[in-house]
Amino acid sequence: MSVAAERLQLPFPRPNVLDLAPLYEVLRREAPITPVTTPAGDPAWLVTRYDEVKALLGDKRLGRSHPEPERASRITTAAVQDGPTGSYETEEADHARMRRLLTPAFSAKRMRMLSQHVQDLVDGYLDQLIAERATPDDVVDLHSGLAFPLPVAVICRLLGVPESDREHFHALSERMASPSAGGEAHQAREEFSRYMVGLAEAKRDQLGEDVISDLVRAQSADEAFDYDEMIRLCVGLLFAGHETTVNRIGLGVLFLMTRPEQWAALTADPDGRVDATVEEIMRLGAPGDLGLLRYAHTDLDVAGTTIRTGDAVILSVNSANRDQAAYADAETFDPDRAERTHLGFGHGAHFCIGASLARTELRIVFATLARRLPGLRLAKGVDELPVRPTITGGVAELPVTW
Repeated sequence: MSVAAERLQLPFPRPNVLDLAPLYEVLRREAPITPVTTPAGDPAWLVTRYDEVKALLGDKRLGRSHPEPERASRITTAAVQDGPTGSYETEEADHARMRRLLTPAFSAKRMRMLSQHVQDLVDGYLDQLIAERATPDDVVDLHSGLAFPLPVAVICRLLGVPESDREHFHALSERMASPSAGGEAHQAREEFSRYMVGLAEAKRDQLGEDVISDLVRAQSADEAFDYDEMIRLCVGLLFAGHETTVNRIGLGVLFLMTRPEQWAALTADPDGRVDATVEEIMRLGAPGDLGLLRYAHTDLDVAGTTIRTGDAVILSVNSANRDQAAYADAETFDPDRAERTHLGFGHGAHFCIGASLARTELRIVFATLARRLPGLRLAKGVDELPVRPTITGGVAELPVTW
């Protein structure tokens, strides 16, 4: 039986946190649109090749909503990207409003203005880690000391969330993103929503210069902007605003520490090489094992396969970014590669609105690490590092020394 005739079970086992399952390479070659069973036990289409993933990311015939949400395939038993979101009738208008409201706050200009604050934070975290080492043999955790607190501090300042609440909302994020049989993940999402309602209402009488205040203002002024939609948007911004960058910092450190020649090149020229290094981390880093979820809003033919209205479609950005047809030596971590584009931030109308923020943080983190800790090295092997049991993945600790 060929791979195209089988309904494969997601997720595919992968050898380690840096590499994908070898099956993806087979699928790209033999069955780039293949039927799969999701971790929740429902049918879906998995798209693995760069050309199709990029095209479908920008295809308005796919959406995050579903014409009959109660009949939609579920992807996981977690409460993040588990099924359809938003209104089928108003999805496009709702999305356009969201982009219009948020683009100024996440603009490249705004991120440049934020750069010095990020630099001060990174230097402060590194000062603390350096002070922790009483002897040259001591090991510190770069995850708890830098990769986690930095994105949290930055997104809290941008959104107007008290940083003192970080352990609370991070615990909720962990529960939301963890598959659960008893509905624990969805209970966590409800708790997260209640937390965000409290925060939004507390701001209402004293609106500030922050994103949540902006959204409260906009929702009060626009009858079409549903209150529950505003709360979902706030939850999504806080969750994604710290979760994804935490993982990319960790994976970037692992890529560089396991490739000494690339680390040496970055330490020799931090400012000159950091941009290309960050883009390669975004291309090759693969913190999750699934992909971006969409639903077909009409019948469509893709690469010889007919996808029917309402079918779930999982776009594997991880696989697309390692497509040999799009990248020379696609599995090699190479900041000097000729191909500069990738799908790490998505593509099309849903291109990640926080891309400039993530790039700002990652550039400052890796340039500063290269300047201040050129002797940085892992204190454990990659296979010894605990991987987080969430759908967003990543490592739970990052023991290093120098």
